[in-house]
Amino acid sequence: MNTTAIRTASLARRERQKAETRQAILDAARELFVTEGVDATTMRAIAERIGYTPTAIYHHFKDKDTLLVELCMADFRFLGQSLHKIGRIEDPVERLRRMGLAYADFALANKSQYRFMFMTPMRHDMVDSDGNRVRPPDEDAYAFLLQTISEGISSGVYRPELSDPNELAQMTWGAIHGVVSLWMNHGDDPHIQWSPPRETIRSLVDVMIRGTLRNSPS
Repeated sequence: MNTTAIRTASLARRERQKAETRQAILDAARELFVTEGVDATTMRAIAERIGYTPTAIYHHFKDKDTLLVELCMADFRFLGQSLHKIGRIEDPVERLRRMGLAYADFALANKSQYRFMFMTPMRHDMVDSDGNRVRPPDEDAYAFLLQTISEGISSGVYRPELSDPNELAQMTWGAIHGVVSLWMNHGDDPHIQWSPPRETIRSLVDVMIRGTLRNSPS
């Protein structure tokens, strides 16, 4: 192997190790943010969780807020990828149905990410490493939901009293989140005979949609 090839392989190995370290830091931070709270979690605690020194973490993230921003962006980007193909569905009602199911599938398959994204209080500004304010990524997810419902309202498919797209979007989101969060927080309660969450959410989405349509099928 010539010198150039050796250097290339060495650089690739260092970049891979750097990416793996950053991911380990993000995973540990997410877990602590969920279990201990964002404000109570320190960079030292994150470092201890993965056996690093605080100094080593600061080589990757200049402070906790920068780490928090990257974690938010990464997790919401992951959710966005799950919803991307649904945006191509022309019928806004079927698109909404598929969005609800995809959202629930994401939540149930990625519990730590979901708890961090939707069940952990955030009171920090979204500012990147250069000090620039970042638009919270959940705004894009909500905008997608709002657009889908607005299209349905404009096309007259919903009951006339359901004319506020924000209200209908929040009703839909809240209902699905309610089932997901109940199952996550109380799914091991032996006094409740829980139905499989995916089946419950599928039925919930169907019931909600039928209840909102102007000409609902029987």
